[in-house]
Amino acid sequence: MEGQVGGRMLRLFRNCLPRLRAGSLQDNLRDSGKEPERAQEHCLPAFAGGQHFFEYLLVVSLKKKSAGADYEPTITYQFPKRENLLRGQQEEEERLLGAIPLFCFPDGNEWAPLTEYPRETFSFVLTNVDGSRKIGYCRRLLPAGRGPRLPKVYCIISCLGCFGLFSKILDEVEKRHQISLAVIYPFMQGLREAAFPAPGKTVTLKSFIPDSGTEFISLTRPLDSHLEHVDFSSLLRCLRFEQILQIFASAVLERRIIFLAEGLRLCRGLNETVYSRFRPPCQAHTYCTLSQCIHAAAALLYPFSWAHTYIPVVPESLLDTVCCPTPFMVGVQTRFQQQVMDSPMEEVLLVNLCEGTFLMSVGDEKDILPPKLQDDILDSLGRGTNEPQTSEQLNEHVSGPFVQFFVKTVGHYASYIKREANGQGHFQERAFCKALTSKANRRFVKKFVKTQLFSLFIQEAEKSRNPPAGYFQQKILEYEDQKKQKKSREKTVK
Repeated sequence: MEGQVGGRMLRLFRNCLPRLRAGSLQDNLRDSGKEPERAQEHCLPAFAGGQHFFEYLLVVSLKKKSAGADYEPTITYQFPKRENLLRGQQEEEERLLGAIPLFCFPDGNEWAPLTEYPRETFSFVLTNVDGSRKIGYCRRLLPAGRGPRLPKVYCIISCLGCFGLFSKILDEVEKRHQISLAVIYPFMQGLREAAFPAPGKTVTLKSFIPDSGTEFISLTRPLDSHLEHVDFSSLLRCLRFEQILQIFASAVLERRIIFLAEGLRLCRGLNETVYSRFRPPCQAHTYCTLSQCIHAAAALLYPFSWAHTYIPVVPESLLDTVCCPTPFMVGVQTRFQQQVMDSPMEEVLLVNLCEGTFLMSVGDEKDILPPKLQDDILDSLGRGTNEPQTSEQLNEHVSGPFVQFFVKTVGHYASYIKREANGQGHFQERAFCKALTSKANRRFVKKFVKTQLFSLFIQEAEKSRNPPAGYFQQKILEYEDQKKQKKSREKTVK
């Protein structure tokens, strides 16, 4: 199970955690919703090399509460231990470490010892008040042993976004933890001292394991990882292309979106094929995964990033998030559906993933995007739907039409950033919008440029002297070249 839990959650916890027992969470959420938005980095930024791999490795276990039979998640191992922190730093660390167990076990406290439990790998994101983000990479499984036992979570906290890389690190942590906690320390210490590789580069670590000897572990960072952490197959199993397009339209205008599903994970061993545009939605709850589906929906916004509250699996104690007046994208288990439906909400798109239906909507979702561009997306998605594809091919097949949508609507942005002598850029919004010849496209873009999605993207572009050499820029150049070739052919015909 892949996913992200994020938005402004550390900001929320800064206000909420000290008062969770005594105060009303809804009051705290209402207060936090009044805070002005701050500029933030993209959700999974393209980090340069040289940074530290991680901040913490934690083991979160389920411990029985002092009263009653329920269990609560508790940190039972932490590396490194912080010492000699200033008072403010210590308070911030306590808030962070107090929030993490809740997101390692977001599916409630109704646990009992088990003899079998499928391994799950997922992630969440916590956003601090200054806009910086911390990503938690998690592996949840049953520890080695005999007889009934409780699952535990290995959680690595990092500010770096690279799901595949950290999944491999979790493999190594799990392998060592089966031997002894003491064997984890030298591996994580070596990782902490190593520099995070630049895109496309590899770092090699030397690690000793008792009875196995010295091992060399190579960790390679993808050259372009904008789809590395995404699995669109789960979204396609649950929803039709037309519904996915309406969710995309709602997200583009930064509305409130709630996803409902029974299961947190996607069952293994399924054929990785493109599902037909007219395939009926899945009924088996194992196909419905909150974190994968929401993460896939958010990934459709590339090259833009959702900068608001983002919680793919809302812990029960934070269900009042759905009453927040600011934009959000959250996932809720279906056992809390009635509680959500009874909550005071305005302009919400409520998606039931396991039934493939919209339980609530604003009503104009089909009219947000320009009609011609909507048809282009649906036509592209519908091509080759019966042909088997690998996971990578499927991701490209689904993501491509949405990237092209942004290429056609805002791909000319770089030409409308005027620069001063010192290199500082200033975006010419009015001229940028007027440059679009299609009235429908221009009408949409005039709304889109007012969103935080676009504002954060343009702020980064204004700071950079040259457009970033990434996948989006590559598609812009290809599109411009195609237009030039088309004009050349038209002149030749005349």
